[in-house]
Amino acid sequence: MRLQSAKAIWDYLKTEYEGDEKIRGMKVLNLMREFERLQMNESETAKQFADKLVEIANKILVLGTDLSEARLVQKLLVSVPERYEATIASLENTKELSDLKFAEVLSALQAPEHRRMMRIEEPVEGALQAKVKQGNLANNQGSTSSDAGDG
Repeated sequence: MRLQSAKAIWDYLKTEYEGDEKIRGMKVLNLMREFERLQMNESETAKQFADKLVEIANKILVLGTDLSEARLVQKLLVSVPERYEATIASLENTKELSDLKFAEVLSALQAPEHRRMMRIEEPVEGALQAKVKQGNLANNQGSTSSDAGDG
């Protein structure tokens, strides 16, 4: 394809650019829809969900539209399951929500997860230690009773 005049070239470029703008706008619209519909699953951690939000926000940013940090914070706060209600209430009572940073909210949501994980891991370790101690006692008792029988 050969364009002869500057006007023809200009019209061609304008049409191509506008087409790209339309496509870009549609992609942004679809990503915004995905962002708005996204909800945290019960099985997800706060970090996994936050990563999804940031990934969509970055795709939107690449297309020339910016999601504010305040919007990301809002989305994070309204999309988490009920198990985070106490943490969110604490944030609402102690901080100005409009001043909260995304990383700050994420850290606050991760803290109870870490505590929960530590509680889950501790009994397992305690159970293993108890089993080892019982095993050692049984071995010691077994060796003392066999020693007594030999004499």
